Amino acid sequence: MMYMRAQWRNVLCLMVILLSIKSGFAQSTSKSYDICVYGGTSAGVIAAYTAAKLGKTVILIEPGKHLGGMSSGGLGLTDIGNKYAISGLSLDFYRRIGKHYGRFEQWVFEPHVAEKLFNEYVKNGNVPVLFQNRIVGATKKGNQIVAIQLENPKEKQTTSVRAKVFIDCSYEGDLMANAGVSYAVGREANAEYGETFNGVQLMNGHQMPPGIDPYKIKGDPQSGLLWGIGKGTLAETGSGDKKVQAYNFRICLTNNPNNRIPITQPDDYLPERYELLIRQMEKREWKSLQDVFIWSGMPNQKTDINNRNGFSTDMIGMNWDYPEANYDKRAEIWKAHVDYTKGLLFFVGTDPRVPEHIRKEIAQWGYPKDEYIDNGNWSHQLYVREARRMKGELVMTQHHCQGREKVADGVGMAAYTMDSHNCDRIVVKGEVRNEGNVEEGGFGPYPISYRAIVPKEKEAANLIVPVCLSATHIAYGSIRMEPVFMVLAQSAATAAVQAIDQKVAVQRINVTKLQQQLKSNPLVDGSRPEIVIDNSDQSLVTVTGKWDHQTYGGYGPDFLVASENTGQPQSIKYNFNPSIKGKYEVFTYYPKRAKTATESKIIVFDGKQQKQLHVKDSDVKVLGQTYGEWVSLGTYDFSPTAAFVEIIAGGTATVADAVLLVPKE
Repeated sequence: MMYMRAQWRNVLCLMVILLSIKSGFAQSTSKSYDICVYGGTSAGVIAAYTAAKLGKTVILIEPGKHLGGMSSGGLGLTDIGNKYAISGLSLDFYRRIGKHYGRFEQWVFEPHVAEKLFNEYVKNGNVPVLFQNRIVGATKKGNQIVAIQLENPKEKQTTSVRAKVFIDCSYEGDLMANAGVSYAVGREANAEYGETFNGVQLMNGHQMPPGIDPYKIKGDPQSGLLWGIGKGTLAETGSGDKKVQAYNFRICLTNNPNNRIPITQPDDYLPERYELLIRQMEKREWKSLQDVFIWSGMPNQKTDINNRNGFSTDMIGMNWDYPEANYDKRAEIWKAHVDYTKGLLFFVGTDPRVPEHIRKEIAQWGYPKDEYIDNGNWSHQLYVREARRMKGELVMTQHHCQGREKVADGVGMAAYTMDSHNCDRIVVKGEVRNEGNVEEGGFGPYPISYRAIVPKEKEAANLIVPVCLSATHIAYGSIRMEPVFMVLAQSAATAAVQAIDQKVAVQRINVTKLQQQLKSNPLVDGSRPEIVIDNSDQSLVTVTGKWDHQTYGGYGPDFLVASENTGQPQSIKYNFNPSIKGKYEVFTYYPKRAKTATESKIIVFDGKQQKQLHVKDSDVKVLGQTYGEWVSLGTYDFSPTAAFVEIIAGGTATVADAVLLVPKE
């Protein structure tokens, strides 16, 4: 039966090629590589760069014209969760962002800065990039993908790419699907995996105010529903369906008059689409733009604007067909999101029913001249928060997120809240309600299984999927962050190299060896890895006096806060391994709290002499969606002897978390 399926798949792929030729597409010669990476997202760039640096021939295929996906498409306010989870080249990317802006590392940035860095990665790795090519088929021999077929609709060409291992880094999972790998779309019922936050959820987050009438003529059901309200009814809480959480654009605007293009009326502008915004305003006073948008500031007077409250940039319920749609249908959905979002900005700035002070506020903003210059100054990437999700060797669930189930084969970590945007907007008891929003956290960083990024071996033995990985809807909501995608992509590429060298299926590599390689060569260039000593490492950390554990807002699983001064010495000493030698810049992680000691006393001993420093709370400026920063304690030349960093409490509320040593040439 499997043989017959493979034969039919090959026949179908041949038909695709023949139809392409018939429709005016010219067939080009076949290309062959060790590793083929599909999708020029942030993950795709890191995967391709990793494979190249590890000595394999690699090609990166991007259906669009730009690299970086959401990381260069407007998502400048990075969803971090906990910096402890970010490692390797993913962390290197944010360190390079920091260098650009004159900081050690930075998690907020302009789109063009991110794209420039992604372009530098492929250039430095000598990675060929095939732009504007999208997959139309895959040829398999048994459980091996032999080649994928691509089409370039602009050049009217088709291309066949052969590889030993394929890595699908697309947001949609198109290579995975074409290869016949099992996947899910939508939400599982809670009962399927014993979860509590999956499936239908009617919660209060990003919700419409009570009492909003859903009908075009208030009180008259015969007049029909307002635009943006679905005709469905509320299903049982926790029941599964095929609905997909809302997409939007992360909007980059500027209030710099010299770099600003006015917001004008877009294509297909229909003001009736925004009637719900007016009705929301009738129930909830609109004091500033922040009441309808998450209006986050980026460097150089720019923004990363996201969805907020009941009616905003999310186009709820309008994307359900997107994951499995053909390219023409996806283009329609994409354009509808562009028109809706640009129309929303124009409506807010011009409709007389919007309060004058709001119209004046948004009038200060416009599209930046120096962003997306070849795309009408508009983002090249729709925020596809979730599309297909592979059903792999292991499915990550809510239980993994919350630490009730743990895996030993982790090749990356996640730390973000289990997060889902709304999936539907319906009428419930005569009122407009949004359904599907979930924001459940309260857990620390947790490992993501290698088995969650590989398909079942019987389905594909040479495919790795680090973006549309194997997870339930609600677990994916925690994992689906750009830094995590990059971490998993590096792991995927390193695993692909191992599979090629050992001539084994990707499911059969030595995961312990993979974990060791990721730890010992995090930048894939043979450089010395940095060293982290966390307060939770009891073998290296000496605690004197009474300290309280805090589990939220630090680096790693917890951090320490000096208890009420008992008159006894209180200190935390981070003892370095005597084998450490050479120059390192030393940092301490400083969690910002509502009540923190005004000054912390720190002693650094490099094996020869001590240096005493004082860190003022007022000097530590936290930037971005995080709760702390690394504070430099200077550069030291360590001799192979016992060295340490000691944080001494000068009273209550002194904090101690982690110490970082970054190699210096």
